Amino acid sequence: MISLLPAPDSLVTGTGVFVLDASTRIVAPDTLSGTVAWLQQALRPATGLPLREAEAGSSGHAVVLGLATDLRPSEYRLEVDADTVVLQGGDEAGVFHGVQTLLQLLPAAVYRKAPAPGAAWEIPAVTIVDAPRFGWRGAMLDVARHFLPKHDVLRFIDLMAMHKLNVLHWHLTEDQGWRIEITRYPRLTEVASWRKESQLGAGADAPGDGRPHGGFYTQDDIREVVAYAAARHIDVVPEIDVPGHSQAAIAAYPFLGIGGEAHPLEVGTRWGIIYDVLAMEESTVEFYRNVFDEVMDLFPSTYIGVGGDECPRDAWHDDPRTQEIMRERGFTDEAELQTWFIQRLDEHITARGRRIYGWDEILEGEISASATVASWRGMTGAITAARRGHDVVSCPDDQVYLDYRQSLDPEEPIPVSIPLTVEDVYAFEPVPEGLDEEERAHILGGQGNIWTEYMDSPRTIDYLVFPRLSALAEAVWTSGERDFAEFEPRLEKHLERLDAVGVEYRRSSGPLPWQKRPGVPGRPATHEERAAYIAEIVQNIAS
Repeated sequence: MISLLPAPDSLVTGTGVFVLDASTRIVAPDTLSGTVAWLQQALRPATGLPLREAEAGSSGHAVVLGLATDLRPSEYRLEVDADTVVLQGGDEAGVFHGVQTLLQLLPAAVYRKAPAPGAAWEIPAVTIVDAPRFGWRGAMLDVARHFLPKHDVLRFIDLMAMHKLNVLHWHLTEDQGWRIEITRYPRLTEVASWRKESQLGAGADAPGDGRPHGGFYTQDDIREVVAYAAARHIDVVPEIDVPGHSQAAIAAYPFLGIGGEAHPLEVGTRWGIIYDVLAMEESTVEFYRNVFDEVMDLFPSTYIGVGGDECPRDAWHDDPRTQEIMRERGFTDEAELQTWFIQRLDEHITARGRRIYGWDEILEGEISASATVASWRGMTGAITAARRGHDVVSCPDDQVYLDYRQSLDPEEPIPVSIPLTVEDVYAFEPVPEGLDEEERAHILGGQGNIWTEYMDSPRTIDYLVFPRLSALAEAVWTSGERDFAEFEPRLEKHLERLDAVGVEYRRSSGPLPWQKRPGVPGRPATHEERAAYIAEIVQNIAS
């Protein structure tokens, strides 16, 4: 495997260069028309070159794209000499990944959206054969805590494609907001998509900012995002988080909550774990079956997220009606209520040929063999799920939570939890130790998680996510030992590309003045404190 962020001088395998000029044509079969169009759109703004298509078999100065039966899916082979660029893939995704490498071999100015005078559009002579280590190379984007307008979601997808990431886990619902239009239940967007204010900073005493916040994606928006991502070979996995993290839905439809109309709620304005959860009635199951039917009509992904995380059971314990339900069903522990609810959704989603995807708390009960687990509380969930025969996406908070503070510098904006540096993220290993070969095969890959309680704009997302997501992208692409000292100069070269795109990433020197949030407290923790907390809350799933 080559490095995901190549430096051209480290890859030269021949002499000479291929020069993009007015005579260059793009040659490809009709089956790759989408990738051809994408490549033309990527190259033309900065180069100003026509880069027209030519018929297959045409001779002359050309970029030739094609498929090759000797390559695996997602694998590509790139061969460059002075006259021709030949890029083949095992499938169109492989060709598309190769196109990303091709762009990286050009000057960083190729990423600009207007002519870049003086740039030499030269590609060094190279031969590269490469394929990703994992089939799931993802990012989880929370748009529920702070809504991200569609334009910025599309921009984020472009940045994922630039890094050869291929799964967007889209966290669409929360206590603080519901972001997807469900036509059967219009109050989910009329009421649940807006809150009166947001908590400013962390801690029980943190004030509200007094500013209404909200937004949602129409079903046409969703279709556009899904199609836009698919054109870049990115699968969008939706998540509707239940039975906790549901206060916004309960605010819109009180019958979903414990106490119903007698216990009305507003859309959440505070961060953290909220104790108002869904009522475990058949009517709640029916409601969410209908929601998931519309979700599955919009998202073709095999995987459908059901959440299942951080669901406190105190309200169930204290509610007479819920205790009556438990007796009727023969339950002796409130944990069985959550298992029952997830199982009911699992049956419905599986019947439609899909697979549920949930946080590692779903391992606290019985789940179907097809259920896929996101291991976030360290790697205990990954080990337990793999040993039980479940597929796993590794996303441990102490390695790949990209909302965590980036250093011990007290000027980090709203510092959250432990410090996670670029080097820490680069060291991420999705396959935990102690698994045998069969168990390791259940590790689909890994993802970075982007929780947005403290990311209230696209600029703050840029600062907290990049370049850590660049390091994660290489970690889930490459095999073998990784050396951060070798990666660092290549990352510095890559930052020129992020500059050209306009990403306001965190500099190695720390936050710039406008990236700081003086006076807004965070909730920092030490590694020891975080490890002790995680060890305590995963005891009931440890294998």
